Amino acid sequence: MAETIGFIGLGSMGAPIAANLLKAGFAVRVYNRTASKADALVKAGAQLVSSPADVAQRAGIVLTMLSDDRAEEEMCLRESSFVEKLGPDGIHVAISTISPDTARRLAKHHAEHQVHYVASPVFGRPEAAASKRLWVCTSGPAEAKKKVQPVLAAISQGIFDFGADAGSANVVKLCGNFLVASAIEALAEALTLAQKNGVKQADVADMFGKSLFAIPVYQGYGKQIVERRFDPPGFRLALGLKDIKLVHETAASSATPMPLASLLQDRWLSAAAKGRGNLDWSAASLGVAEDAGLK
Repeated sequence: MAETIGFIGLGSMGAPIAANLLKAGFAVRVYNRTASKADALVKAGAQLVSSPADVAQRAGIVLTMLSDDRAEEEMCLRESSFVEKLGPDGIHVAISTISPDTARRLAKHHAEHQVHYVASPVFGRPEAAASKRLWVCTSGPAEAKKKVQPVLAAISQGIFDFGADAGSANVVKLCGNFLVASAIEALAEALTLAQKNGVKQADVADMFGKSLFAIPVYQGYGKQIVERRFDPPGFRLALGLKDIKLVHETAASSATPMPLASLLQDRWLSAAAKGRGNLDWSAASLGVAEDAGLK
């Protein structure tokens, strides 16, 4: 009999991740506030339940992919939550991007119910999620990580372990998103400089994407910025702003100066204020062009 996995949160990332669990042979129970988002998964064999707690089995495994700290806390801390339903030896795998401090608070709450909390935020956009090309960074109790390894392997191309501290994996996730946002800013500034001096942006992006910066982040975002291809979003700018704020807060709480993080927060905040929150987060590059007097 196939092991049953609970899954909460069927957005642009959660839905393809849950689909890959089905393809890997797991039985999957799903919950989402907007139930219609589960239609394709139900057709593929998932079981749709009417409450978050109903995704859980005693001593089972539940994955959550939610938008922010507030959503994750509300789901875990509510009365008669899925955490309580999991009970002793149950495992919650949080693949959401949340703050390290929130992860640690949740781990402490889970321990009160004898439930293991495993932080496992992922790197990759929806197309990477669909093709099982995510990268996972994980932290939490060793035995729980060992038990969920086949689950994480079914949705990713690689897993990196950062120890027992529940917050560690989220620190790594924030570091990664800071690096990606920095690359977007650097690309936008370089390509704007090229355009202002009569050099075609597409030619510059193509050259660097094939030479000094022949990596997916520079190749993919360079092309998006050149083509102004921000809708539909792979990762919404509003969520990117949330993550940059978390970087800033984590840096402040650990007395870590990050002047570039401050610049990025202002850039993304400006973009959100201009109504670009639902565009891809690379739309922050438009602010660079505007500062240079380009339309």
